[in-house]
Amino acid sequence: MNFTQNPKGKYDGYCIIKSLEKKITSKGAPYLSLRLSDSDGEIEAKWWDYHEEPGTEFRAFDFVKVRGDYVIFSNEKQFRIDMMRPVRPEDEVRIEDYVPSAVLPGEMMYDEIEKIVIDFRNDEIKRLVMVILESRKEKLIYWPAAKALHHAVRGGLLMHTLTMLRLAAAVSSIYTYINYELLCAGVILHDIAKTDEISSSETGIAGDYTAPGNLIGHLVLGAMEIDRVGRDIGVSEDILMLLEHMLISHHGIPEYGAAKYPMTIEAQALSMLDDLDAKMYEFKSAVFRIEPGEFTEKMKMLDNRQLYNHGRSNDGEVDLAADDR
Repeated sequence: MNFTQNPKGKYDGYCIIKSLEKKITSKGAPYLSLRLSDSDGEIEAKWWDYHEEPGTEFRAFDFVKVRGDYVIFSNEKQFRIDMMRPVRPEDEVRIEDYVPSAVLPGEMMYDEIEKIVIDFRNDEIKRLVMVILESRKEKLIYWPAAKALHHAVRGGLLMHTLTMLRLAAAVSSIYTYINYELLCAGVILHDIAKTDEISSSETGIAGDYTAPGNLIGHLVLGAMEIDRVGRDIGVSEDILMLLEHMLISHHGIPEYGAAKYPMTIEAQALSMLDDLDAKMYEFKSAVFRIEPGEFTEKMKMLDNRQLYNHGRSNDGEVDLAADDR
């Protein structure tokens, strides 16, 4: 592995096609201009004298095996491809090892979330959440939570959801007047429509925003899904209203895309937990990229703050698999 960080020499291994474009040289010869990536970064690549034949039609986000060598062009490192083919089952390699990924496999996170829902006592909420979860299971296993910024990794959507569920359990044990199941339902469903808002492949790399994503957005798309499914399976108007409100208000304020301010206890808790997990992820990602005693560049998502690495943090991940309840 470590394809993009290899300083020199040849490489015969695996990577992801981040983007590609078919071009013609000044002499009329076809070639491919690509951007290849792995879990460590990206690199420009060229495949000269490329002739498209059956089995060599490549697209962005394909998982491939490449052979070639590193060259310097205009003072920049570039990869020159000699051969490239799609990854095959017999290669026995995992996509997760070549793209930035969540700390746990998607299947494990999904199962943990499902167990929480199965324990719900409110049958209406349980049925509604299970139907929506199961209808999107295949995508949820690998879907990123964003195109950029927080949890924009393979399986990031479930990672964000499961972390928030752990937070919801802790907060509900302190503020016992919170309706725990309603809050958990809101957590599980609040970003569920990101599978409609953002395009992705099984690599878990986010593509462009879809037409519904641009025109409607995941807050309203999710509320529409709750309303449609809930009415189909006979969920009460009151529960649908409460959950739909939680979704359309979870960004907190209109400036950040909320259609309403949170106006119930659970809606307010959901909005705060969402903001907490997103910001903590951004803090960790930024601070752990720099050396102790250094400041980051200005962080746009965090009010243009420069973050400081004091060197006293634990360089670990939350054990999302632990069952605390």
